Amino acid sequence: MNMNRPSSIKVGLVQQTNSSNLEENLNKLEANIRDCASKGANLIVLQELHNSLYFCQTEDTSVFDLAETIPGASTERFGRIAKALNVVIVTSLFEKRAPGLYHNTAVVLDSDGSIAGKYRKMHIPDDPAYYEKFYFTPGDLGFEPIPTALGNLGVLVCWDQWYPEAARLMAMRGADMLIYPTAIGWELTDSLEEKERQQDAWVISQRGHAVANGLPVISVNRTGHEPDPSLQTNGIQFWGHSFVAGPQGEIVVKASSNEEENLLVEIDLKRSEQVRRIWPFFRDRRIDAYEGMTKRFLD
Repeated sequence: MNMNRPSSIKVGLVQQTNSSNLEENLNKLEANIRDCASKGANLIVLQELHNSLYFCQTEDTSVFDLAETIPGASTERFGRIAKALNVVIVTSLFEKRAPGLYHNTAVVLDSDGSIAGKYRKMHIPDDPAYYEKFYFTPGDLGFEPIPTALGNLGVLVCWDQWYPEAARLMAMRGADMLIYPTAIGWELTDSLEEKERQQDAWVISQRGHAVANGLPVISVNRTGHEPDPSLQTNGIQFWGHSFVAGPQGEIVVKASSNEEENLLVEIDLKRSEQVRRIWPFFRDRRIDAYEGMTKRFLD
C-alpha cells in the first residue's frame, strides 16, 4: 500500500469522437490530456480502444495490423506525456501478445512515465456490431488492482462493467476505485424507449458496483457516430454519458450523450472508509454460503 498517497485526487475524463486517421486521434488525445492536466487533473482516464475507430463492428483479419506490443509505440508516447505532466494515465490498447494472440488491454502509465501495470479484458462480448471474440483472447491476469502514485486502481474494461463479480474481486484485493474505459452505444434502429432502457441499465449497473463495494466508479465512454464498414447496419451511435459515481452510488459528474468533453472532478479517497463503516457489506458477507458462485448455473 502506498502510505504517501493523497487523500483526494482530481480526475480528468476524456470523452471524444474518433476517426479513421490514427495520428489525428492520437494528437487529439494528447491535447485533451494536456487540457485536463492544465486544469489540475492528476489522474486522466481515456475511453476504450481510443487510438482508432471501434473496429469490432465487422470481422476483418486486416484489422489485426492495428495491434501493437506492450511496451510499444503507444505506451512510449503516453508514458512521455505522463512524465512530462506528472500525471497518471489510464489507456486502452489493442495488444499484440504473439502472432495470432491478441488482447483488449488497459495499460496504466504512472506519473514517472513507467508502466504501472496492465489489465487484459476478461469478459469478451460477441453481439451484432460488437464482434470482440473474433479479435480478443479473454484476459489471463485476473482482477488485480494496479498500484500507482495515486493509489490502487481497479481497472476493468467495458463489458466487464456488467459483472458484479469483477467489481467485487477488485474491491476485495484493495482497489481504491473502479475504472471502466468504455465503448458502448446504440444501434440506430432501436426505439427511443429501448435506447433509454439500455443507457439507464448501464448507469445503474455501475452505480450498483459503487454502492456494493463502497468505492468511487469512473466510467469513460466514447461519443459520436461510427459507420459500419460492411454497410449491414446503420453503425453505432456511441452514447457518451461518461460519469463518476461516489461510494454511495451518487452521480458526482456526468457528460452529455453527444458532445466531446473533458470532465474534471475531485474524488475524496477518505469517503470509502467512512461509507464502509456505516454500510459494512464486507463484514456481513456470508462467505460460507457462496460456493455456487463458481458454477455456470445451479440446476
